[in-house]
Amino acid sequence: MTRALLSVVVLMAALQGQGAEPQIVGLFERDAAVEANNRIDDLVLASLRERGIQPANVCSDAVFCRRVHIDVIGTLPEPRAVRRFLQDDRPNKRAVLIDAILEREEFADYWSLKWCDLLRVKAEFPINLWPNAVQAYHRWIRDAIRENRPYDQFVRELLASSGSNFRVPPVNFYRAIQGREPSAIADAVALAFMGVRAASWPEARRAGMEAFFSRIAYKCTAEWKEEIVHLDPAPADPLEAVFPDGVTVRIAPQEDPRRVFADWLVARDNPWFARNIVNRIWAWLLGRGIIHEPDDIRPDNPAVNPELLAYLEKELVDADYDLRHVYRLILNSRTYQQSPIPRSDHPDAEALFAHYQVRRLDAEVLVDALCWLGGGGESYSSAIPEPFTFIPERERTIALADGSITSQFLDMFGRPARDTGLESERSSKPTAAQRLHLLNSTHVQQKIARSWRLRQVVAAAGGNRRGAIRGLYVTILSREPMPDELAATLEYWKTSGLNQRQVVEDLAWALINTKEFLYRH
Repeated sequence: MTRALLSVVVLMAALQGQGAEPQIVGLFERDAAVEANNRIDDLVLASLRERGIQPANVCSDAVFCRRVHIDVIGTLPEPRAVRRFLQDDRPNKRAVLIDAILEREEFADYWSLKWCDLLRVKAEFPINLWPNAVQAYHRWIRDAIRENRPYDQFVRELLASSGSNFRVPPVNFYRAIQGREPSAIADAVALAFMGVRAASWPEARRAGMEAFFSRIAYKCTAEWKEEIVHLDPAPADPLEAVFPDGVTVRIAPQEDPRRVFADWLVARDNPWFARNIVNRIWAWLLGRGIIHEPDDIRPDNPAVNPELLAYLEKELVDADYDLRHVYRLILNSRTYQQSPIPRSDHPDAEALFAHYQVRRLDAEVLVDALCWLGGGGESYSSAIPEPFTFIPERERTIALADGSITSQFLDMFGRPARDTGLESERSSKPTAAQRLHLLNSTHVQQKIARSWRLRQVVAAAGGNRRGAIRGLYVTILSREPMPDELAATLEYWKTSGLNQRQVVEDLAWALINTKEFLYRH
């Protein structure tokens, strides 16, 4: 065992009271009356009362500040932002912070990442969009999110566009599918925009939907890897298709069947469209869907709270498909702002949202957090396929466009392959390899040892050990240390025989290896 690893293990044991259970209640939550913030809470609390489930307390301000930054923009909060928020005594400060975060540039970066997973944005096999198309497609997705383009318009453009995959980015939706036959396209549409796995439908029902995508054609050009997506001009007869709700439609030869389907899909009374996306957003923010899994909506997989799902659907439609309106509703709810510490051992407590669900950070968010602490970046590049793709180190991992560009770290920590568009492609399951990498890798050690940010924190303390420790806690965990943590670290600093640089590195490494840093909570 190396000195660094041994020191970190010793310090971690000290911070945890030599194996005793840490005192976490006062740290992660506050004792307050159970009161609803909005209609979401009315519906969730009614469901919990009906089953005799006690909801969790509201989370502490420090936990909320870190949580909302990670959940909404995939980014750790700056220490000065943490201190400013903790010192703010306005009763509406959480709502103010939510509004500010929703307007940050990182919001577009992080949610582009989510949509690129869903839409399979990947240059190489088996998707084969190729780099030029990937960059164009990602830019279009990011622009739509940054501009808060209405969701119905966003989807309509994806389904009804024609043209060059380099010059009309949304046509890449039809290229980022493993298979160009109508059945493959229909499956991708149903999964992405209805949350349905159409492969399980009866054959006649599938065939009715496939007809809407039976006239899509692809044509190469003289430009390398450029392809035109268009309607096949040959058919001269009317087309008969069947919507997923069983209604038959006859489409004239001059009509675009995709537009007919898009008109049906985004209609305000469509039973799948709004339900799918609000359920996905809920799952992305709270860890599981009101219908779970969020991309497996079917009659025998009902919503755990149908009234809540119906309310969110109606809110989205009434807001003219403004997705940020739904984000605000959820983020401002007491349900989202609950502590991760359960107050009930009922087997359905988690599924009914009686507490915040603890999950490990996404691979991209975690490596960005390590880079931010280290004051540097990661190097990403891809020589195959041509053209060579080089990503500047200053670019965040959450902003990577191409799912083909990866690293050992990203693969190890569960980044999805973007081959299927399924939510289950992303893995948050902890492994022994992950633990060893975080505890004993040169990758992490060098980020800590070379960190100008950590040196700056210590320098700002001016030789005051307590100030240095407090600064490191706020920087890494977005909170002040508890008295017992401060005492344990001071004792370690006094008795370890290590110099200041070594103690700071050991403390940083120990905190990075805590679940509090590695998980959203």
